[in-house]
Formats: sequence, C-alpha cells, structure tokens
Amino acid sequence: MQVYSDSNQALEDTGKPYQNLSITKDCIVRSFASDVDPEELKWHQDNEDRWVTVLECGEDWGFQYDNELPYRLEPGDMLFIERHEWHRVIKGDGELVIKVDLNDKGPFRQEEN
Repeated sequence: MQVYSDSNQALEDTGKPYQNLSITKDCIVRSFASDVDPEELKWHQDNEDRWVTVLECGEDWGFQYDNELPYRLEPGDMLFIERHEWHRVIKGDGELVIKVDLNDKGPFRQEEN
C-alpha cells in the first residue's frame, strides 16, 4: 500500500469504519481496512457536497447511490455525492483508500489569476 501522510496530522481514530490517513485544508485521505465489519458500512448522508476519488481499491469494493444499482469501484474512479444524498460503500476484499476533496469545486477547481 502507498503511504499517505501529512507531517502536521497523525493518524486519526474516528470511531467510524474508516481511518483518516491524512487531513489537509484541501482533502482527507481515508482508508477502509480489509477487516472492516460490513455491518459498519451503513447507508448515510453527508452534510456537504463531496467529490471522492478512489486511490486504491481491493477486489469487489462497491458504491451505491439511493435508488440505483451498486457498482464496483476501481482506482481512479471519481464520485460526486450531493449534500444529504443517501449512499453507501460495499465491502470488498483488501483495502479501500479514498480522497475526499474539501474544496466545494472538487478536483476541477481552476487557478485564479
């Protein structure tokens, strides 16, 4: 596994089914361990719009929006999750590492001149 770190942020235990590997003003890198209990991966909503990029992905990890069929995640996938939209992660084999972009323009932000 690639190591994601930020010298200003230690690994954080959130009490959630993931561990935050790195937190900066622009993004959070988050890991779901291979031994996470699938029962912990519940349907949920977030309080803000989110762009999520899959950085690393074991076999058969999935994602599902409310009222849609689930699909398999692959490294490089980019997901947009609207504020208060129901969604869930589906456990696969191995580890899942994602980047949550904290900029409201997501990964497509443009440099200001």
